Amino acid sequence: MTRHGKNNTSAAVYSYYERHNDTNKSGYGTQKARLNKDSIKDFDACSLTLQFCKNPVCTPQGILFDKEAILQYIVQKKVDIVRKVKDYDRQMKKEQKELNELADAAQKSSIDKFMKVEKGVVLAYKKKDDNKKDDEKPSVSNMQESTAKVINNFWIPTNTPSANETKLKKPDTNIYCPVTGEILKAKDLITVKFTLVDPDEKNLHTKKDRYKCPVTHDVLSNSIPCVVLKPSGNVVTMECYEKFIKKDMIDPITGEKLKESDIIPLQRGGTGFASRNDLTAEVKRPVMQA
Repeated sequence: MTRHGKNNTSAAVYSYYERHNDTNKSGYGTQKARLNKDSIKDFDACSLTLQFCKNPVCTPQGILFDKEAILQYIVQKKVDIVRKVKDYDRQMKKEQKELNELADAAQKSSIDKFMKVEKGVVLAYKKKDDNKKDDEKPSVSNMQESTAKVINNFWIPTNTPSANETKLKKPDTNIYCPVTGEILKAKDLITVKFTLVDPDEKNLHTKKDRYKCPVTHDVLSNSIPCVVLKPSGNVVTMECYEKFIKKDMIDPITGEKLKESDIIPLQRGGTGFASRNDLTAEVKRPVMQA
């Protein structure tokens, strides 16, 4: 079958272009758009600020952050946790006070009841006299004490109903990584050392090729997998690790002995190529039903 033109309106086949164009104009259905390379974070950018890292650190999961940004995030979370803990403790003290008051009231009531029984006091209600005069009959006025308790004067502040306070849950004192959701501690952050392509370069944020592998001298980018050597913090390519480091497990820069737990794959952004990843943005809109 031959390919239909974009302006072909008399064709028997409803082409992809026509369907996509009608979806955009109709206001119904889910719109999808594939993100390009400019919409993907660089491998050396902070996962919080999405900017160039001046003092890069990474988590044990390989998530890269700027040291100032992640420490500020941890401090802010600790302040929020302290505030939540204080509010929760205040609520618990208030509930305990109410329970103590109820217990004291119940004890006092039982004592009063016991004293009345011991004294032989019996409370009884007298029958109402049917032949009472009109002025002796109870009034329905709101100002009378007997009916003020029955009729709810909602306009009086003391009788205005109030909503119950929201019961707080016990706050979680752990701080979690904003990317992976794993428990995050400042002491677990690993200082990352990138090897500069040009050591004399000052304006690194304006350069496209900033870092290289210290062993193979390959320029690092999103398309090249990298690992962080935990003891020294040096960043090398995954190929360098597989070919030169994995056999002897010795850091080629410092000569230190390495373990499997010291090799941390550095999480990177996408490359913009479909074979690498497929990042798609979706906008869900109402679906037109028949």
